[in-house]
Amino acid sequence: MDHIKTLLFNRFKTYAFVFLSILFSLGLLMIRLKIMNSFFYLFLVWNLFLAIIPFVITSYLMSLPKLNKLTLAFWFCVWLLFLPNAPYIITDLLHLKISTNDLLWLDILVINAFALTGLLVFFLSLFDMKTLLNKIMSANRICYFTTFIIFLCGFGVYLGRFLRYNSWEIVSNPTHLSKDVINIIFNPFTHKDAWLFTLLFGAFLYVGFIVFKALTKDKIL
Repeated sequence: MDHIKTLLFNRFKTYAFVFLSILFSLGLLMIRLKIMNSFFYLFLVWNLFLAIIPFVITSYLMSLPKLNKLTLAFWFCVWLLFLPNAPYIITDLLHLKISTNDLLWLDILVINAFALTGLLVFFLSLFDMKTLLNKIMSANRICYFTTFIIFLCGFGVYLGRFLRYNSWEIVSNPTHLSKDVINIIFNPFTHKDAWLFTLLFGAFLYVGFIVFKALTKDKIL
């Protein structure tokens, strides 16, 4: 329990940023709900909950005084399973195409607030996992591995947004998921949209992560 208190104290500013970002996002959503009397964007709350899970996992692992490889491997798999949910919220901007109200700008603000919060916890969680892997991997391997994870998340977002798979379907529906993944990998010319989205979205996340690392070096976060 003491190590958790120590972590909270040492990272108070980081957790404060995350809390304020979540609070602001929820506040904007409640304002929209009150003004427009519409519950349409309430799904963003669930999406944000899923997005926070990887950050909670890495925060927990960072709080442990000792972490063996087996425990890290288990939580890494769970973490990786949920990680694409964080940047996934960006694709909720697609819902704007069905907005016909005069307060379209409010819808844009609401979705962007949730999306930016998702990106914040995504980068924080990824940076934490990189720190944890430092104990068992060399710096060069971690760099390549982190890049691979980022682009893998781009692919995961594609599976979630366009093929409508959920994180837990790797357990509940592994057969169909595996068939679709294998089909995309071995038939790239048939699935150009999947590869294009994965590469461009992955590049977007990679550039964002580089900027995030620069900010953390300057101790802004």
